[in-house]
Amino acid sequence: MPHRLGRAWRSSGWRLAVLLLLAMAVGMLTHALFACLLAALLATLAHGAWRLARYSRLLASRRQIPPADGSGIWDEVQNTTRKRQIAAVGDKRRMLRLLRSFRDAAAALPDAVVALDREQRIQWFNAATVQLLGLKYPQDLGAHLPNLVRSPRFGEWLLREGDEPLVDLPSPVSEDLRLSLRLIRYTDDRALLVARDVSQLMRLEQVRRDFVANVSHELRTPLTVVHGYLDMIEPEQVPEYEPILHELRNQSRRMTQIVEDLLTLSRLEARSDLPQERISMRPLLEALRREAAALSQGAHEVTTGIDDRHDLLGSSKELHSAFSNLVSNAVRYTPAGGRITVRWESDGVGARLSVSDTGQGIPAQHLPRLTERFYRVSTSRSRESGGTGLGLSIVKHVLQLHQARLEIRSEPGVGSTFACVFGAERLLEPLALAEAP
Repeated sequence: MPHRLGRAWRSSGWRLAVLLLLAMAVGMLTHALFACLLAALLATLAHGAWRLARYSRLLASRRQIPPADGSGIWDEVQNTTRKRQIAAVGDKRRMLRLLRSFRDAAAALPDAVVALDREQRIQWFNAATVQLLGLKYPQDLGAHLPNLVRSPRFGEWLLREGDEPLVDLPSPVSEDLRLSLRLIRYTDDRALLVARDVSQLMRLEQVRRDFVANVSHELRTPLTVVHGYLDMIEPEQVPEYEPILHELRNQSRRMTQIVEDLLTLSRLEARSDLPQERISMRPLLEALRREAAALSQGAHEVTTGIDDRHDLLGSSKELHSAFSNLVSNAVRYTPAGGRITVRWESDGVGARLSVSDTGQGIPAQHLPRLTERFYRVSTSRSRESGGTGLGLSIVKHVLQLHQARLEIRSEPGVGSTFACVFGAERLLEPLALAEAP
């Protein structure tokens, strides 16, 4: 390309030089040298203006530029533009093929996919959207999506910009269809709504919950009988079996606690809300301190702190149970001589109850899985401590029912902090301030 452009410039330069030499020769013969040179220059400018006007008309026509058969600079510009025009058309066709391919792939997805603009108006949707969300093509194109999917939960979720997946939403088509929705923003003013049919998963989850609840309930009675008979046997009667009886009693109590925790989890999973009452945080922290001191039996330093004056709105029974789980874990996994701190403090947008310890700490790779049922960081350590592996699962479910979350920070050899984080909507002014005139 640079070689051809240089050749075109040389060709145009030679032509101009020849024209000027001819004008000079004619001017010298006619004794009008200046007039002839001026006429040659004006002719050159006029020819350039004509080629520029012609080139502008070709660009404005939006048609394919024809090839030029000359060797001048304007011919080279025209041919170069033609080649780039052809390349651009090829690129555009390839892009269109890619777009059609992506559109066809999205249309074939079993999940509903809806393209939305900034005002949440429908730009496009695939065939699965008709079965899952009940949209109609083409009359629903351009419509405001919340006007078509009439659900308060769905509307509030869209107002929050789909900050987290919306799970278990009944489909507008049928109550038997349960949907899981995600809002994926791919530009500042464009988003994709993806809805998946999770009806079968929800049914399987319900079967699992029922199975766990029923099995746990059925195990409770025989375990109670076994535990009762073990308590009736006095070690003095069979001294050679005293270690065995001691281990049987410990394991019986542990199995009973596992069954009780499983029943608690099943009960929490079956709830969509909990009683709402005012929880005064200062007496609650004092109760947690006493529980930790009783469990520790003087082996740890237990302190509390309050840096936020708000009370909490929620279920006193369930939250006390969740907080107690965190406190008992801190005592259980902190060596003697360690320090445990329970603190109620503001986090800028809400408040948090944190339980910190100076225990062994937890490696980072285990932190995301700590709230899974029966997950063990160390099996031997858990057995020695007598934990059931369900405490943090219970904490997570209780907090979810309070629109709160569990944050975990830990460093091996330093200690851990488990924090229950509550939004501002869960905070209440203390009664003394709320009743003040």
